[in-house]
Amino acid sequence: MPNHPSAQVQLRTVHGHDRAYVLTGRGPALLLLHGVGCDHRTWDPVIDRLAARYTVIAPDLLGHGRSGKPRADYSLGGFANGMRDLLAILGIDRVTVVGHSFGGGVAMQFAYQFPQFAERLVMVAPGGLGREVNPILRGLTLPGGGAALAVAATPPVRAALQLLGRRAHAIGLPGTADIPAALGVLQGKADPAERDAFLHVLRGVLDWKGQVVGMLDRAYLAQEMPTCVVWGSRDTVLPVAHAQRAREAIPGARIEVIREAGHFPHEDFPERFAQILGDFITTTTPSVYDAKKWRRALRQGRAGQAARVGLRIPPDVATAVSADLVRSSAAARTAG
Repeated sequence: MPNHPSAQVQLRTVHGHDRAYVLTGRGPALLLLHGVGCDHRTWDPVIDRLAARYTVIAPDLLGHGRSGKPRADYSLGGFANGMRDLLAILGIDRVTVVGHSFGGGVAMQFAYQFPQFAERLVMVAPGGLGREVNPILRGLTLPGGGAALAVAATPPVRAALQLLGRRAHAIGLPGTADIPAALGVLQGKADPAERDAFLHVLRGVLDWKGQVVGMLDRAYLAQEMPTCVVWGSRDTVLPVAHAQRAREAIPGARIEVIREAGHFPHEDFPERFAQILGDFITTTTPSVYDAKKWRRALRQGRAGQAARVGLRIPPDVATAVSADLVRSSAAARTAG
């Protein structure tokens, strides 16, 4: 997670709970949704670039950052409702919704629940495209996971983990591409309320076997909305092989794999990420909600989806993606 200061954070009360957010820039609106355990600061490397052309809204989801941390509904649908209501309070009617990791699932849910508010859908290394996920996250869903997280989040242990993680990352040890950003998730988890919210969210979408909430059953609905999926070729949290599944599941989607990026491509290569996002917005027409088309798509279901896809993966990365997909599919069958 970035260390430099964010744009000014504002607070609004929604349903009795504080919602923190950054609002900056002018132009078409972008709603940036962070992943589980993070907050709006994950977008710091790209906010200024995007604000030069767009109105950027980067909230802290409920239970994260400076937003309230009540005992509440932390489901994908609950988060989508919260974003709709925050946008209504801010007087913003339509957005291109951009979500990272768990936030990608929230973005998909937002577009599914409220298509009249969504102009485009951008998912960055999103969850929900397969069972596979980093084993550390699976472990945190087990009994005792909360206690382990509490210990890891204490200042001395966290400092030691960050030191070791930075050194391992600096010398390029395999599987360390996401260590710096992943360890940033420990920030704030010494606070019981934030830790409980994090575990509540995590256990709602994962168990010890992997992801339990998926988007594949209704991803076909995105065929009526410009959709882009961005992934890092070195992702160690969610396998880049899932980009292939996104390509197959979401007709017409643009798939972009950023070479050498990990699970946080917007942090690893902010200029490239902003370029991809800007090009996608410039070259697509905002979705216009049509109730008849929506109803027809629901009635036809997945069988009615078109086979139009757009894939932008470097050849060497594409080969690795295909191989990784075969490996992860085999692993899923073995685990099952």
